[in-house]
Amino acid sequence: MKTTNISSMVKGLVLVGAMLASSSAMANADLFKKCAGCHGQHAQKHAMGKSKVINTFTSAEIVTALKGYKAGTYGGAMKGIMQGQASRLSDKDIESLSKYIPTLK
Repeated sequence: MKTTNISSMVKGLVLVGAMLASSSAMANADLFKKCAGCHGQHAQKHAMGKSKVINTFTSAEIVTALKGYKAGTYGGAMKGIMQGQASRLSDKDIESLSKYIPTLK
């Protein structure tokens, strides 16, 4: 009886974990939709022919870029556009995007 209860609990925890992971992935995909307009659905494009391809960035590089754009301390030709976009992002959004974008290869 105890084995059955433990087995059921483990299965339940795995199911909850899978649901949370799926929910998180969907939230990240929704957050990225605004980026995809310029950077492409898989972050594979040079936005407006001027930016780097961001799916090649590491998570740390994405955090640095987005926080820098938000602060107005990062960027070249796309600085003005990206500052407006990044200013709307919370630190949690930036962290989520930094983990999501590198998976779009």
